[in-house]
Amino acid sequence: MEENQMKENRTVEKIREVGSSRVTISDSFWRPMQEKVIDVVIPFQEKVLNDEIPEVEKSHAIENFRIAAGLAQGEFYGMVFQDSDVAKWLEGAAYSLIVKPDAELEARMDAIIEIIEKAQQPDGYLDTYFIIKEPEHRWQNLHECHELYCAGHMMEAAAAYYEATGKEKLLHVTERLADAVISRFGTEEGKEHGIPGHQEIEIGLLRLYHTTGKEKYKNMARYFLEERGKNPDYFYEEKVKRGWQHWGQYSLEKLDVTYNQAHRTIYEQDEAVGHAVRALYMYTAMSDLAAVDADERLFQACRRLWENIVQKKLYITGGLGGNSEGEAFGPGYELPNDMAYAETCASIAMVFFAHHMLETDVDGAYADIMEKELYNSTISGMQLDGEKYFYVNPLECEPGVSGRLFGYRHALSVRPGWYACACCPPNLIRLVTSLGKYCFSESDSTVYSHLMIGQTAETEKAKITIQTRYPWEGEAVYTIEPKTDREFTFAIHIPYYVDLTKEGAYLSVNGEKVSAADPMEQCSVISCFIKKGYVYLKRKWNAGDQVVLHFPMEVRKVYANQYVREDAGCVALMRGPVVYCFEGVDNGELLQSLRIPKNLNAESYVCGDGVLKGNVLLRMEGIRMAGSGELYSEKPPVKEKAVLTAIPYYAWANRGENQMRVWMLEEA
Repeated sequence: MEENQMKENRTVEKIREVGSSRVTISDSFWRPMQEKVIDVVIPFQEKVLNDEIPEVEKSHAIENFRIAAGLAQGEFYGMVFQDSDVAKWLEGAAYSLIVKPDAELEARMDAIIEIIEKAQQPDGYLDTYFIIKEPEHRWQNLHECHELYCAGHMMEAAAAYYEATGKEKLLHVTERLADAVISRFGTEEGKEHGIPGHQEIEIGLLRLYHTTGKEKYKNMARYFLEERGKNPDYFYEEKVKRGWQHWGQYSLEKLDVTYNQAHRTIYEQDEAVGHAVRALYMYTAMSDLAAVDADERLFQACRRLWENIVQKKLYITGGLGGNSEGEAFGPGYELPNDMAYAETCASIAMVFFAHHMLETDVDGAYADIMEKELYNSTISGMQLDGEKYFYVNPLECEPGVSGRLFGYRHALSVRPGWYACACCPPNLIRLVTSLGKYCFSESDSTVYSHLMIGQTAETEKAKITIQTRYPWEGEAVYTIEPKTDREFTFAIHIPYYVDLTKEGAYLSVNGEKVSAADPMEQCSVISCFIKKGYVYLKRKWNAGDQVVLHFPMEVRKVYANQYVREDAGCVALMRGPVVYCFEGVDNGELLQSLRIPKNLNAESYVCGDGVLKGNVLLRMEGIRMAGSGELYSEKPPVKEKAVLTAIPYYAWANRGENQMRVWMLEEA
């Protein structure tokens, strides 16, 4: 579509987020997950950060702050970006206080914030690695040493804690830190034209802007975004100038600047390349800034990158990054299943990106991807008990190979308790506890519901309650309690797989079915039309009005583009937004010998016991190919009937080590 046509088709009103503090999740799927994160995961991670769980990888992250603050003696321990684990935990715990107030947790957080404040240097600098270990090398290695990355995460934590509690101490700490960054970097005379090696501070600065309203933070975010790629040799010149490097032996080799997206300016980039999390954090900040400033050029840059990802580089589960070397995007359609990287953090970042794209352009394409990520490759990163985590989320697992052999060592078959590089576990808690902010947004005329999650949202125009058993059942009931006598529009996202013209699907208002055909049609109760994946219902709403969206939940076969060579001849199964997989524990050995029949007749049922209790599983008749047992034979395998079981992808690897596959061969 031409760019000017896309602009004409976009929402013209300013879209505002309905924040987490105004949304209460009551959903039978997500509320228990939030409670598990709050009651189990946050305390567990707090103990890990305090080195109180000896059987997992040592963190030392909070002790680093104590040492930097002069409250303890010792050496820095951990990754150069170890501070970010504390920041992400603080952010997730802050959102948890909105979901479930906890005075004791808040007091412990205050104590940690007190330590962080004491560790901050007089000039505003805050990074425990350089405060403790190499103070003479501050700001000298932006390419490798993550000072700006850690700063960005601390800014996000500060904004969240202020939103949750109204307390300003951490907010003031990060404002001083941001001011120190602003005084050092920029285009003005005497400042360094630096950019972060790992994008994140751009998001943090924009969070500070949204929280404080201070334009200087937004302007600094724009500087970091627009400076990137202007001098592709910046990081190399930085390395030559300092004469040392943090990772590995010092070398004068040229750097691959596609790794951190510094090869071109943000306006010239049209392909997602390099480290997936770095890229998606950058795209998140770009889309946020595009929405804030109504910047059409920046939005179109975001749109081009979005299309490249979802059309060529996105796993069916929502995983991102097919190349383990550099945790990176591979070439288009290069999406290996058993060697996938698909870092949990990348899927979380894609939620952020989609969320901000919706603030510029209310399009179901963004909400669909946000939903795909939430129900699949984000929560697959956490064991169902909340105490173990995947960094990498493969789509195929082979015991004895996965996690062991060269080329597969990154793709583990069971979740470890913690990591030396523990970016993903605290990232998950901040996503799950802040879930409410992704559900609704509004403009002057319209309230938008993006996710079919059971909740109560206090928007400016109405209190809206959603009752649903989605993703297991295809119905949602929206009850409206208006706060205005004037008419307004309520827009509901319709998932891409729902066709309201098909039998069994309908939309009703106060019990009367209404047409959602496009173009606009009028009925006795409402003005109703569909645009870009949203059904728009305009009327003067009365207290207790109910909108019902109902549709059948069918098992769907999905086929990959033929350029995706690993999936040729294969099929994946979905029901609602949930991607399914097959495990050996249900289906026996040799998943590769199974075939999905052409005429699939799958039964959905609720698992009644065990660790998968409450999940909807699939049972179907299939085929097992039985061979001669020889390594090679001229006798073709014979078909045997088999009963196959599929489980939600996010729930795999909770019943011991065994085979797993998402993409299954289809009967020829």
